[in-house]
Amino acid sequence: MLDLHTPPDSLLNALSEAALLIDLAEDRTVAANSRARALLDLPQDPETTFSPLVGATLPQFIVFVDEIAHRGEAWSRDITLATAGGTPLRCEIRGRLLEDNPSHLLLTVLDLDEMERHDRIAEAAELHRSGLLEWRRAQGFFSELERQNQLILNAAGEGIYGVNADGKTTFLNRAAQEMLGWTAEDLLGQDIHSVIHHHHLDGEVYHSHDCPIYQSFRFEQVARIEDEVFWRKDGKPIRVEYVSTPIYDQKVLAGAVVIFRDITERKENERKLREAMEEVAALRDRLEQENAYLQEAITSERAHHDIIGRSPAIRQLVTKIGLVAQTDATVLITGEAGTGKALVATAIHSDSPRRRRPLIHFKCGSVTADATEAELFGQMRGAFPGALRDKPGKLELAHGGTLFLDDVSELPLEQQGRLLHALQAGEVSRLGDTRVRQIDIRVIAATTKNLEHEVAAGRMREDLWLFLNVFPITCTPLRDRPEDIPELAVHLLDIACKRMNRPRTVITERIMERLCAYRWPGNVRELRNVIERAAILSTGGKLMVELGNDAPVRTPAPQAIRTEAEIQQAIRDNLVACLRETGGKVSGPDGAAALLGVQPTTLYSRIRTMKITPQDYG
Repeated sequence: MLDLHTPPDSLLNALSEAALLIDLAEDRTVAANSRARALLDLPQDPETTFSPLVGATLPQFIVFVDEIAHRGEAWSRDITLATAGGTPLRCEIRGRLLEDNPSHLLLTVLDLDEMERHDRIAEAAELHRSGLLEWRRAQGFFSELERQNQLILNAAGEGIYGVNADGKTTFLNRAAQEMLGWTAEDLLGQDIHSVIHHHHLDGEVYHSHDCPIYQSFRFEQVARIEDEVFWRKDGKPIRVEYVSTPIYDQKVLAGAVVIFRDITERKENERKLREAMEEVAALRDRLEQENAYLQEAITSERAHHDIIGRSPAIRQLVTKIGLVAQTDATVLITGEAGTGKALVATAIHSDSPRRRRPLIHFKCGSVTADATEAELFGQMRGAFPGALRDKPGKLELAHGGTLFLDDVSELPLEQQGRLLHALQAGEVSRLGDTRVRQIDIRVIAATTKNLEHEVAAGRMREDLWLFLNVFPITCTPLRDRPEDIPELAVHLLDIACKRMNRPRTVITERIMERLCAYRWPGNVRELRNVIERAAILSTGGKLMVELGNDAPVRTPAPQAIRTEAEIQQAIRDNLVACLRETGGKVSGPDGAAALLGVQPTTLYSRIRTMKITPQDYG
């Protein structure tokens, strides 16, 4: 420890090496012994600025001072000192801070050129003593040992390289050179961190003081890292896992050895597997939803599966379907309820290139306004109260296929804008999800209302209407094409008898005239209901129908005379079937009285007389 009351020069002159006392706070040389003045060609007055002596290696000197502050003392050969005249010196410097004054650094300087001269003289003397033969034997032994060690290193499949205590590369094997693209000449003696370990994968700078490899020998601990990157000579990164282990020379820390392997392919396979699993999960979820939807579609009641009729209106309709089906044009189908708009949408999809993918039917007025968004766009678990699982929306389910927006005028106004954006952009995000999913959808919309009037009334966005109204198709009411009724009635009767396992009945000419003369306010849907009800009630091989306010008509069948009890039972069965059709509702435009063409009071009286209870039609 230096005594501050003793002149610094006197204390420094007692040291055998060249020594300087530096004030770090003021960047000045406080004192220097005679050896230091002679070596560095310093003036007698030592009170000079110190930093010019280290010149361009000032950054290394600052790192060297930080190491001294951390470890208490340090040494380095990376810092070049220059004489006052500017001549650089190859030297080794050692430093430590004074305990009494931490801003003062005691620096000793060893002239490496002089040390090498001494070493050569000592080696020559030793060789002279040992003799030339002994020297050759020793040389051969160590050459063979080095050769064997190099063979072992090069045979290893992992990359191996060594660094000394200054972070300079001391060796690297063949596998390391092949994985990194650098040769031994490129890396030996170089700061390897700045060459292969300088940045993280995201481009962020990887400072050497954070490097586990350097820390392994600075703090004498083994570092095992499972996922980092080394940078190849061509500038490409490779994903690596490595172990850095301190190595010692005669119990003195000498550096570290690093064993690493390239895991780029493994990481890429893990990424692909993860993405594949996510895609499989998404596809499984989507297929489950599609399956549930298709099962629902299969079990739903449909009037028929073909467009029936030969009227000019039907021929024109079929022509339009043939023209638009092979395109991806958006279709807007208009017409009264029951005219077969869903049937037209199905026909367009079935004739289109998208027929291998599903036709997703969404009835816009079938759910509440709050539920419409989740039904259309899907949801993530926890997106809102009651969202217990991830669920794709109708837009996702229709990807690659066709989305049929039935009763599109019933779509809530607040959802129309988002729907339009999703259809135009070809992408959708579920409620509660930030990920955008690409969609490829053909859109068919249907409505019973005049959308121009809906736009004028503010219930329909004009841009959505313009988007949907690319190829309009109008379904003609049944009353305007009575020539199609006979063919439709026969077709519907065949389907009803097969579905309900009823014997095939015949539609007489008189009944057919009645069917053709009726106005059919409910269009084909009403015709289907009438035919199905008649198929249930008719016996004896001929159809008996009820139309509006008309009395039941039954074609006489001499071979099927019925008793009064049978007639009363048939009337009761017919009334029960009608109540079942209306859900027990008697009065009103859609009640049983209207379907049977009688007054509600009369029907209530019949129900009491025939002792019909809710259990009979429930």
